Amino acid sequence: MSTFDNKRVAKEEARKKNDMRREKLAGYFFDLSKLIFAGIVIGGLTPVFSSSTNEISWETIVIGVITTYIFASLANRILK
Repeated sequence: MSTFDNKRVAKEEARKKNDMRREKLAGYFFDLSKLIFAGIVIGGLTPVFSSSTNEISWETIVIGVITTYIFASLANRILK
C-alpha cells in the first residue's frame, strides 16, 4: 500500500470511530431522558393512583418533562 492509501484508511477508521462515539453518546442521553421521565414524571403522578392524601407535585412533573425534553433534544442534536 502506498502512503496515500494508508492515510485514507486511517482517516476512514477515525471517522467510523467518531461516528460510533457519537451514536453511543446520543444513546446515553436518550436513555437518560427515559429514566428521568419514568422516575420524575410518572413518579410524580403516583398519588393519583394511590389512596394517600398526598397532593400531586406539579412543579416536579413540569421540571421532569422539561428535563426530559432537554436531554432528548440534546441527543437528537448529537446525532445530526
